[in-house]
Amino acid sequence: MEFLTQYGLFLAQAVTVVVAILVVLVGVVALGQRQRSERDGHIEIRHLNERYRRMGDALRHEVIDKHALKAEEKAGKKAEKQAEKARSKAAKKAAKNAPSDAKPGDEDDKPRLYCLHFDGDIRASASEHLREEISTVLSQAREKDAVLLCLESPGGMVHSYGFAASQLERIRAAGIELTVAVDKVAASGGYMMACVANRIIAAPFAVIGSIGVLAQLPNFHRLLKKHDVDFELLTAGEYKRTLTVFGENTDKGREKFQEELEITHDLFKDFIREQRPQLDVDRVATGEVWYGRNALAEGLIDELQTSDAYIQQHLKTWEVYEVRYVQRKAWQEKLGMAAEGAVDRSLLRWFQRSNGPHF
Repeated sequence: MEFLTQYGLFLAQAVTVVVAILVVLVGVVALGQRQRSERDGHIEIRHLNERYRRMGDALRHEVIDKHALKAEEKAGKKAEKQAEKARSKAAKKAAKNAPSDAKPGDEDDKPRLYCLHFDGDIRASASEHLREEISTVLSQAREKDAVLLCLESPGGMVHSYGFAASQLERIRAAGIELTVAVDKVAASGGYMMACVANRIIAAPFAVIGSIGVLAQLPNFHRLLKKHDVDFELLTAGEYKRTLTVFGENTDKGREKFQEELEITHDLFKDFIREQRPQLDVDRVATGEVWYGRNALAEGLIDELQTSDAYIQQHLKTWEVYEVRYVQRKAWQEKLGMAAEGAVDRSLLRWFQRSNGPHF
């Protein structure tokens, strides 16, 4: 019996050691997968002209008479051959008359529209993909090309959206025309990004504006005091911490915190004035939001139009490409992102509870 007891203890210790080793190995593998996933990020390009052409062809095969369709396809092939001959002839003529340092096709190629997407959360985490997409586009974009950013964001952290807006400024600095399309919402930090564009378009009921700054946090000092719990906060610097969650807040601390919010708000308004000088910022920088139609009347946007309509408008005369940076993720990261997204949505419903300023 004693032997069985000792054997059981030994077995329990062995299992404990094995489990501990497995936990360490799982952690190492998860870290390796995360690092590998970061290296595995890549750019995906979709030629939207071809995509919409295939969609149209699929519908046309269903709704048009087969004989008429055959005749149409025959005429289309003939027209394409003639167009190809004309392009070839024009290209040879242009190459003959072009300067020696000119690149082939520079004058004959259609302008290109590069479509990017930004789906913003509190931390504007899509900025990491946006920077890669913009770097890719700028490596190939010419002055006659343009960029369309389909933007959806209710705002978030000041520094995060400031960084996202600075990425869009790279496009403007390169001399490339930038249009931002808002189909649903571009508020606070989202509008800060949008106003960088040469032109803002929005759906009639898209939510625009909210040029303001907020910060809110609970304070449990009275609860702790009631239960005889002391909380010590030590700082060096008079305003290192103005408001706290557990300590006793003072009027002086509140005044300083409010002052910091006002400074941030002023910086926000100054940024919008620089980007949209035609806008009466003081009139609209009240923290209010406007639907698309009213936003147009206030000068917050330039035109009522959806991103789909804008793309369709360019398909006939432009080459349109969708550019996305895609990053493979391990299942642990996907699970974490799902939980993180749920938390983000909850926080947004409560107006982004945080101990720092937010747009």
